[in-house]
Amino acid sequence: MTTPKQNIPTYGLQSFSHPQYAGRQFQVEVFDANRHFQVSYPHRHDFFEVLFLQKGSGFHVIDSSKYKIEPPCIFFMSPGQAHKLEFSSDIDGYLYIFAAEYYLYDKNNQNRLLEFPFFFTINQDNPPLQLTNENDAHFFKQLFIKAINEVEKDIINTDLTRSLLDTILNYASSLYKNEEQKIEKGKGHLLVKRFFQLVEENYQNNISVNQYAEMLAITPNHLTQTIKQLTGRTSNEILQSKQILEIKRLLIHTNLSVTQIADELNFNDQSYFTKFFKKVTGTTPGKFRAKHA
Repeated sequence: MTTPKQNIPTYGLQSFSHPQYAGRQFQVEVFDANRHFQVSYPHRHDFFEVLFLQKGSGFHVIDSSKYKIEPPCIFFMSPGQAHKLEFSSDIDGYLYIFAAEYYLYDKNNQNRLLEFPFFFTINQDNPPLQLTNENDAHFFKQLFIKAINEVEKDIINTDLTRSLLDTILNYASSLYKNEEQKIEKGKGHLLVKRFFQLVEENYQNNISVNQYAEMLAITPNHLTQTIKQLTGRTSNEILQSKQILEIKRLLIHTNLSVTQIADELNFNDQSYFTKFFKKVTGTTPGKFRAKHA
C-alpha cells in the first residue's frame, strides 16, 4: 500500500480561536491539556506565538531542534516554523498568539518585531527563555492573566491588550540570552533579519540572491556584504542553509518520501538532491530520518 502524502499543515489564527472571535488578529488564553482545537502536530503557523509554561514537563521540537520543557519558561515562535509539542497531562501555562498587523498597528517602526532576539533568529536557534527568578515568573503570569481578563469582556480594549503584549515581549527581550545578542544592532542587523523573513516566505520559489536584493531595494553586493559581516556566511550559503533546514523539517515531521521532498522543494534531479544533502550534512536523507525517528 502506498503511504499517503502528508505535508506539514499551516494554520491561521482562526484555527486556534473560538468562533465568536473570528476575524480577530490575536488570542490570549490558558494553555493546558484540555485545549480542544482541531490541529495536528507537527504544524506551522502564519502568526507569532508566545507560550509561557509554569508547570508540567515534556519536549518542544522546533524545526530540527528539540528543547526540554523545564518550567517556568517561555517559548517564542515565528511564522513558518514547524513545531511539535509533547507534554505531560499536568501542563499549565498561557498562550498569546498574534498577527504581525496586530502588534505593528499604528506604529512607525514596521521592523519592530524583527528587533526582538527570539523572532526570525539569525542563528536559527530558538531556545526557550528560562525564568530563574520567581519574581520574573510572577510578573509574566500577571501580564497574561490581565490580558485574558480583558479579552473576556464584552468590549475589548485592544490598546491595552497590545500594550500588555508589548510589555511581555520587551521584558522577555531584556532577559533573553543567545548568540544573536552578541551581534551589534543596527540597520544591517534588521536587514539580515528581514532577509531571513523573506527567505522563509519564498523558499519554495527558488528565488535568487538578486531577486531578494530587489525585494529589499538594495544591490546584491550590499546584501551579500552585510550578511557576510553579521553572520560570517554569504547570501548563497544562507539560501543553502534554508534548503537544508526545510529538508530536515520534512524528513522529521512528515512521512513524505525522499522523492516527494525533492519534488516539494523543486529539485529536478533526486540524485543531485541526495548528494547535496549529504555534502552539507555528512549523511543521507534516509539515515538522517532514521536517526530522528
